[in-house]
Amino acid sequence: MENLIENEQFLRDALMSQYDEKIVEKIYNGYNTKRYVTLRINTLKSNKDSIEKVLLDNGVKFENVTWSNLALVIKNKTEKDLQELDIYKNGEIYLQSLSSMLPPIIMNPEHNEDILDMAAAPGGKTTQVAALTSNNANITACEFNKIRAERLKYNIEKQGANSVFIMQKDARNIDDFFAFDRILLDAPCSGSGTLSLKEEDSFKYFSKRLVEKSAKIQFELLKKALKILKPGKELIYSTCSILSLENEEIVTKALNNAKAEIVPIEFAGMECLPLLPVKIPGTLCICPNELYEGFFVAKIRKIG
Repeated sequence: MENLIENEQFLRDALMSQYDEKIVEKIYNGYNTKRYVTLRINTLKSNKDSIEKVLLDNGVKFENVTWSNLALVIKNKTEKDLQELDIYKNGEIYLQSLSSMLPPIIMNPEHNEDILDMAAAPGGKTTQVAALTSNNANITACEFNKIRAERLKYNIEKQGANSVFIMQKDARNIDDFFAFDRILLDAPCSGSGTLSLKEEDSFKYFSKRLVEKSAKIQFELLKKALKILKPGKELIYSTCSILSLENEEIVTKALNNAKAEIVPIEFAGMECLPLLPVKIPGTLCICPNELYEGFFVAKIRKIG
C-alpha cells in the first residue's frame, strides 16, 4: 500500500510540475471516468456500411468520430459483448482505443513504401497501417518478446494484413544498413495516460522507476529510428503517457543529436481532440477522458 501511495504522489508531483492545478484536476477527472469501448472497421475484410448494419441488427448503439469514418464509439455494449459477434471473430473489426488509432493516421502511409513498426505488438497499429495502404506497402513489424510476437502474428493473420513481415528482434538492435520510408515508434512507456482510478491496483505497475526505465529505452529507440529513416522521410513517435519526461524531453534530446526537425501535426478533425498543452509546438498530447486515453504524438522529419 505504501508503494502505491508513493507512486500516486510521484505522478501528481510530475503532473503539477508540468501543468497548472486546473489541468491536473481535469486529468484526474479523466482517470476517474470509465471509457467507452471503441473499435476500428478493418477495410481489409469489410466496409463501413456492412459493419454498421451488423451492429444495428445486434442492438449495438454507436457514434462516429470526426477524424476517421472507420472509428466507432460503442455506447451500450462491453468488449465481451462485441467479442461474441462474428465480425469480431472474423477480424472485420478491431477493438482499439481512439487514441491509438491516431499515430497511423498522422503518419499517412502510402502504397509501395518500406515501413517499420518498431514496437508492434499486439498489432493494432500495424494492421491499421496495412489497411490504410490496402496491403500495398512493405511493412516490417518488430517485436522482441516471443509471447508478444506470437500475439502479433495472430492478430496480423486474423486481420488479413498479409503485407506485414514480423521481425522478432529488439528494435534497438536493427542493423544500420536498413532504411525505411516511414517509421512508427509507439514506444514502451509508463502508461500514465491510461491509468484508471476505478481500479484498486491502478498504481501497482506505475512507478518513478518505470518512467525512468521507459525514458532510457524510448531515447535509444528514437535514436535508432532516426538512424535508419531515409533522409527527407518522416517518423512518428508516440506514447500512451502524458509526462514530458517520456515525451517532449525524449524528442528534444534525440533532435539535439540528429539532423531532424518537428513536422507540425495537422489533420481534419483534430480540433475536436481534448488536447493538453505541449512544450514542443506542433506535437500533440491528449487528455484522458471518457473517449480517449492520454496520449502523445510527434511527427519528425529527417533532414537530408
